[in-house]
This record gives sequence, C-alpha cells and structure tokens, in this order.
Amino acid sequence: MDVAALIHEARAKGVTIATAESCTAGMIAAALTDIPGSSSVFDRGYVTYSNRAKQEMLGVRESSLAAVGAVSEEVAVEMAEGALTRADVTLSIAVTGIAGPGGSEHKPEGRVCFALAQQKLPTHVETVDFGPLGREQVRAATRDHALSLIWQSLTANPQG
Repeated sequence: MDVAALIHEARAKGVTIATAESCTAGMIAAALTDIPGSSSVFDRGYVTYSNRAKQEMLGVRESSLAAVGAVSEEVAVEMAEGALTRADVTLSIAVTGIAGPGGSEHKPEGRVCFALAQQKLPTHVETVDFGPLGREQVRAATRDHALSLIWQSLTANPQG
C-alpha cells in the first residue's frame, strides 16, 4: 500500500481521517503519520485497547460488549461511528481483533473485525480471519488491510 498516495488522494478530496484501534494499538495512525504533510488529512487516533476505553472514548455500549464481545462486527461499527462523530472527521476506520497468542473456537487467533464509517454513507463492516500467523504478523496484516479499506473508499467515491 502506497500510504503517500492515500494521503494525497484524501487531501485532494478534502477527506479527514480518524482511527479507532484496539489490536493494532496505533499502528494504522503511525503508518498514516509517517508521511510528511499527513496533518492536513489525519486528525486523531484513538487507541482503545480495553473495553473501558472503548466505552469512554468512543461510546461503545456496555450492552454490546456484554452480548457479543469486543471482537465483533457490532463493536467495530460502534467504534468507527464513535470516532467519526467525536472527531468530526469525514472518514474513520476501526479495528478490533485477536492478534494472539490465544483465541478460542468461536474467536480464533487472527480474527479481526474492521469497520469504515463515512459521513452520509452506510458503515462498511467485515471480518477477516488472517489465521494464527503470530502476533506481529496479524497486527501488520490488520494495519495493511485497514489502509487498503481506506484507499478503496477514497478511490470508489469520486466525490470524496
């Protein structure tokens, strides 16, 4: 992923970005801000590793966490939509997953839920099972996939 091109495309379309990260703990924000001039596009990143942080910083409902757990599409959507409204940006990306080691039969190591929220558009949500690649590789794959989702949204929407 050419992150410089992503920043350029977002700037050209007037898109501003916030991240809401759990399993990556800021890796997506770091990748975006590694690019000089990214401050014209990147507003802020929320690292919400704990359930309490997800609730306090992003407005994730306790009932959602209790019903489906932090690693779920429902919580990813609440994270993305919370970041979108609280940061007052045009696009936000959220990730929550199990980088490993560990996991369970129902939520295996390498499962990550992604949500991309944009003003005036339905929130896109998907789950990717990267498999038990190891913690470092799952986190890197999550970062890269999140950046690809942002890129796809920028290039699929000609209005920005």
